[in-house]
Amino acid sequence: MAPLETLRYGTLPDQLVDLTFPTGVARPPLVVLLHGGFWRVAYDRLHVRVVADDLTARGYAVANVEYRRVGGGGGWPATFTDVGAAIDAVEAALIDRVDLDSVAYVGHSAGGHLALWAALRDRLPTGAPGRAARPPRVRGVVALAPAADLVAVDRLGLSRGAVAELLGGSHATVPGRFAATDPGTLGAPAAATVVVHGRLDDTVPVSVSRGYRDRTGVRLVEVPDVGHFELIDPTSGAWPVVLDSLRGVLR
Repeated sequence: MAPLETLRYGTLPDQLVDLTFPTGVARPPLVVLLHGGFWRVAYDRLHVRVVADDLTARGYAVANVEYRRVGGGGGWPATFTDVGAAIDAVEAALIDRVDLDSVAYVGHSAGGHLALWAALRDRLPTGAPGRAARPPRVRGVVALAPAADLVAVDRLGLSRGAVAELLGGSHATVPGRFAATDPGTLGAPAAATVVVHGRLDDTVPVSVSRGYRDRTGVRLVEVPDVGHFELIDPTSGAWPVVLDSLRGVLR
């Protein structure tokens, strides 16, 4: 495993980022990595450490972000303020160590939702948690099996109502929270964006990404004979598709 550095962007236990850097590469491209787990505290950044290590070995610096999650002080608005603050802190801390003109946000599942959302922070309503005053400094986004359309995910009731837990209600009861957090209503990011989804995914059905593509026009790559977790397994047959997508958005 690549040696870790820890960046803290707040005083709470989950307000930290694991940083890894490739050896012998001056100012490498940066991947901001956002883990999934339906925004719940039971899942943390450690389950994507293998992704961070693989990408680091391939010449990328990686910022593996932790954030407060439902059941551990997260949900609305803390999860969103944390992700925004983490990305801002990474940019400031690494300004002289990475190429900030070659930044990609990569996220899986709920982290895919957060990666898409983070690339749109300048479009959020005034006062929304995590809102940025300027367009994010991101060149590309790779969203892996993302919960990209929160209205659709909530309607499907995925993971026993995870969206309602995250936002504290449904689109009918807290529409303003959906407006501030749902990439499906905010349009396509200005950054080059690719969504990768396995056709056999029974955790976040590929229909969610198809609907997001239809609403935003982003590129969707469907991987046959692949489920949900192969996309974050560097030993899987789906991993080359992820790598090609990453190279593509940074090209």
